[in-house]
Amino acid sequence: MNGMFLILATFLAATIEGVEMMAILVGVGATRGWRSTFFGAIAGFALLTGVTIVLGNALLNIPIQWLRLLVGSLLLILGLQWLKKALLRIARPPARRQTPPPFQPMSSEKIDWYAFVVAFKGVVLEGLEIAFIVVTFGAEANQIGTAAIGAVAALVVVGGVAFLIRGWLPRIPREWLRFAVGLLLTAFGTFWAAEGARVRWPGGDLSILGLLAVMAATGFTYLALLRLHPVRTLTGS
Repeated sequence: MNGMFLILATFLAATIEGVEMMAILVGVGATRGWRSTFFGAIAGFALLTGVTIVLGNALLNIPIQWLRLLVGSLLLILGLQWLKKALLRIARPPARRQTPPPFQPMSSEKIDWYAFVVAFKGVVLEGLEIAFIVVTFGAEANQIGTAAIGAVAALVVVGGVAFLIRGWLPRIPREWLRFAVGLLLTAFGTFWAAEGARVRWPGGDLSILGLLAVMAATGFTYLALLRLHPVRTLTGS
């Protein structure tokens, strides 16, 4: 395989996984605080780097199915919890005005382990898939180093875009931002957990867009029902 073609192929494949990774990191960072999210991502990348260096081609023998099932299930649970809180608070404007001030990042002396763990898991799972791409493409052409260049370039580009958009996220009302992040976590969690259970999604990773659309429609439907029956929103808030 030509070197430039290998870099391009790896870049495109890794970009898809990188977008999924950055979507989780940006969402969690904007709602829980960037410091803990950053530390979780760094820890995930450190683990991945060590595993990739030590195992190399042996990565292909690691059963990723159980990891997808575990991480996907946890993200699905967390996402549903966020969606529930966001829907109840959006549907109750008077009560929402009495809630505590918007979330402020924790002090520099503390770690938000919730943000840390979600960021860590997202980076490890998506990073492993990028590592599989590098090893698979690179081993076939006997150019693992060249394939790694394409993957690193993809992460740099996607990370740069994520860095640029982080500034306008605080302008979004907190509960709507929580709602959006809940949708992301729920969609990714459903996708990964089902893959871990060996479900074959039509269209591969693109089916995440379909999951997001279905879950967004469901969320707005519940929001409309909660606004029609405000008394019921008093429970579970």
